[in-house]
Amino acid sequence: MGKCYAAIDIGSNAVRLLIKKAKDKVEEGEKPLSKALLLRVPLRLGFDVFTRNEVSEAKAGKLLRLMKAYRQLMKIYEVADYRACATSAMRDARNGKVILRDIVKQTGIDIEIIDGQEEARMIYNNHIECLEDRTGNYIYVDVGGGSTEVNLLSDGKLVFSRSYNIGTVRILTGGVKERAWQQLSEELSEATAGMESVNIIGSGGNINKLYRLATQKDKKQQRLPVASLQALYDELALLTPEQRMETYGMKADRADVIVPAAQIFLAVAAVVRAEYVHVPVIGLADGIIDSLYSLSS
Repeated sequence: MGKCYAAIDIGSNAVRLLIKKAKDKVEEGEKPLSKALLLRVPLRLGFDVFTRNEVSEAKAGKLLRLMKAYRQLMKIYEVADYRACATSAMRDARNGKVILRDIVKQTGIDIEIIDGQEEARMIYNNHIECLEDRTGNYIYVDVGGGSTEVNLLSDGKLVFSRSYNIGTVRILTGGVKERAWQQLSEELSEATAGMESVNIIGSGGNINKLYRLATQKDKKQQRLPVASLQALYDELALLTPEQRMETYGMKADRADVIVPAAQIFLAVAAVVRAEYVHVPVIGLADGIIDSLYSLSS
């Protein structure tokens, strides 16, 4: 029987549990792991952290109860190994470490607060494996609730890596400073100066949703033209979150963050003059599990 591996991703908007199972037999060209379970609970920790610099007692209690539930699910699936990571909201929360100490004491789940570089590193390797064409210039952009991780790859080699305090929830709470936008623009302009045809590899639930909503896209290559993204942004920005929910069947915790997410991708696209966003459906949790599996193989 193949072993199961789990990843817990505590983001600024949602908290995910992903469990994958190793296949007993792997055919050539096939991936060695298959998804057994994916749960996403929108705790929205960033709405506390980016306005009051800490996680409220109520949300800390919910996070603890959720970790207890995830612990039981990992037992049911007989998970052989796991890794739990917290990102931008917990990095910024002044009571983040205290909350995580309480969680490990009560559940046994040891949660690491990882920095933006580590977060990006765990995901972008997987994205590159998904690309048929590994030559050329790509800027990997992972948009989260609290931060955006950017990695510039030229012919498959990492040449530039940064994390910016620009995220969807942070924008909605008014927590993004103008200097952060300037820094992103200046640094990306400098890093891509002289490069021809730089395109984006997009990561995060919002770009996946935007890709699904777009009418003009390249399904074979999993590409979303920037022009289509701009048109979709213009359409969505005119609507209230409630209207987006009604018109596009979005959940409440997607309907408010999807517009700032599109704004961030368009800002990057404008600086690097990208023509499209490549959208492989992979996130931090996939990166965590793949690294666990490779260490055990």
